[in-house]
Amino acid sequence: MLIRYGYDFTLYCARETPVVTMVSARTERAGDMLCPEVHTRFPDVEEEIYTDSFGNICRRFNAPSGVIRLHGVGYMRDSGLLDPVTPDAPEHDVSDLPDEALMYLLSSRYCEVDRMSQLAWDLFGNTAPGWGRVQAICDYVHGHIRFNYQDARNTRSAFDAWQEGRGVCRDFAHLAITLCRCMNIPARYVNGQLGDFGIPYTADPMDYAAWMEVYLGGAWHTFDPRNNKRRIGRIVIAYGRDAVDVPMITSFGPHLLQSFTVITDEVSEADLAQQDAAQ
Repeated sequence: MLIRYGYDFTLYCARETPVVTMVSARTERAGDMLCPEVHTRFPDVEEEIYTDSFGNICRRFNAPSGVIRLHGVGYMRDSGLLDPVTPDAPEHDVSDLPDEALMYLLSSRYCEVDRMSQLAWDLFGNTAPGWGRVQAICDYVHGHIRFNYQDARNTRSAFDAWQEGRGVCRDFAHLAITLCRCMNIPARYVNGQLGDFGIPYTADPMDYAAWMEVYLGGAWHTFDPRNNKRRIGRIVIAYGRDAVDVPMITSFGPHLLQSFTVITDEVSEADLAQQDAAQ
């Protein structure tokens, strides 16, 4: 399948403001891109592209005073298969983990491992280690939190989400990540695009999605506590310790997000050929 993905944002800044966006697909999928992504700014201010310490692609520019529109589009080939399942993937002893995985065992801004450790061991200490334990954590989080777009709050931590029992996809991810880390399973936060492929259509506007990856059996594996099912066509934009590391827009000064559209849909190469011919 061929996925068209992208965004269209409008920002207002009262004065010239430095901005960093994180909206490009990670380079691991570069071989699946039909063509390079196209990113434009109106007005067309100069940008610099760099890679952060997690390998995420960042775009840096100065937004002028007034309104600026940010637009991007890419085309990604995808297998159309569901997220893989590896039920025999084992946990690792901490002493056997690679150095780069250790940071994903520690507390972070939204994932209070120290505060939730006893709860995690009470809930999952008798669960068989490995894939099944992570799935049990996802089952618990999926059942414990009530999803509602109106319940979004950017200050809510994993502990808050557990106490309140409500939130959005980032809250599901933060709570599941924290419980995994409490059980000495490395877990990282993922921000990406996930279209409504292979599921019933919903009228909800498209948005970025959050899920997690856990380190089992020498590899990182996708788990999605918000949906709690395998899905088709994930496009990873960024990952890090939690949502602090993967902001879609960071402005060094106030900005107002006037409009916000996320694009993730299936297209055919014939459709693209017709569009190119029309242009």
